[in-house]
Amino acid sequence: MESVILQCDGVTVDFDGFKAVQGMDLTLTRGELRFLIGPNGAGKTTMLDVICGKVKPASGKVTLRGGVDITRKREHQIAELGIGRKFQTPSIFPSLTVYDNLEIAMKQNRGVFAAMRAKLRSEEADRLAAQLEMVGLQGKAAWRAGGLSHGEKQWLEIGMMLLQEPEILLLDEPVAGMTDRETEKTGELLQHIRKTQSIVVVEHDMEFVRSFASKVTVMHEGRLLKEGSMEDVQRDDRVAEVYLGKRRDADASRSTA
Repeated sequence: MESVILQCDGVTVDFDGFKAVQGMDLTLTRGELRFLIGPNGAGKTTMLDVICGKVKPASGKVTLRGGVDITRKREHQIAELGIGRKFQTPSIFPSLTVYDNLEIAMKQNRGVFAAMRAKLRSEEADRLAAQLEMVGLQGKAAWRAGGLSHGEKQWLEIGMMLLQEPEILLLDEPVAGMTDRETEKTGELLQHIRKTQSIVVVEHDMEFVRSFASKVTVMHEGRLLKEGSMEDVQRDDRVAEVYLGKRRDADASRSTA
């Protein structure tokens, strides 16, 4: 039986009378790679904000591991409970090396300067080396992080998050601005990560979603519109009308031109 790690029940977010999210339900199981898609303004990023504690819902509940209520907890408390959030723009130390960025992330609770002074134990050094290899940056450990490509910066930040051992990763448009090859490598990385962590990805790149999604949640106007496999979602008339249909109509018009 699949083990539920995150449950959102009836989440509503009200911004001065505008309901960005309306009665949204979301269930995430261990080892799941879930894509959250929908038109601009559908409430996708707001849902991530609720889960990580950046935004507090007007109503509804968010629980972790089948019972830990995190609805009203602060962001740092939720992070300590095992939820990591990555925003669209990479948050790294550009003037430091790739290796230093990962080392700081590993020892973040000591503070930046204490972390830089602390000597890595052999098992920590092995773990950091394994993380470098996982994100494909083992050959650039001595590079300044600011000199990496956009995709490499995204992978570095994902590696930094993983060293803090979250159970759930929340990623907001991780492949935006990437080359096709970087996008493919990111999908492969997420498939590897899901072996040990659960992941929720907000994404607009539908080719990326088609290639790597196992389960998709579609939002529209703050509500759950459809949930299931990518094939199920694509066959749904409501989804075609509000989102995917725009592409279908364009394809149809080109084929009859």
